[in-house]
Amino acid sequence: MAKKAQGRPSRYKKEYDEQARKLCLLGATDKELADFFNVTETTINNWKNAHKSFIESIRAGKTVADMEIVNSLYKSAQDRLIPAYQAFKTRNVYFDDKGNRIESEKVEVVEVPQAVPANDRAIKFWLNNRQPSKWRDKPEPAEEESNDHIVNVNIFHKNQDDD
Repeated sequence: MAKKAQGRPSRYKKEYDEQARKLCLLGATDKELADFFNVTETTINNWKNAHKSFIESIRAGKTVADMEIVNSLYKSAQDRLIPAYQAFKTRNVYFDDKGNRIESEKVEVVEVPQAVPANDRAIKFWLNNRQPSKWRDKPEPAEEESNDHIVNVNIFHKNQDDD
């Protein structure tokens, strides 16, 4: 006797793969995917397990989005030059063969690189996460330190013999 399938049929559709990828490119979390598809996070996890193309789409979207953000963070942690454009009006004055003064004006747009300083917060964030043992605000001791070597000396304590 064949085993009967239990539970209701999956609401998953193949077109969800591309929708999930695009949502993840926008930074969607699994909770937000669940809200979009009107299902629970558990259902999203079940779809990931049951449909290889679904999990691959999610990973593809999240990877691209993460790479873009990492690249942006990396750039903002560096001093850099960005292209900027400035319009200049030029005037040309000359005299023709008859001695008449002739003027002409022209607007030229010129690229003028603009210096952008590194963002201190981006630098701190990058270093705290990439090299936490060197850059975190409150380094944790390597081993549990003992306070046995500390001697409490009260120099203001009046000795009874001094009276």
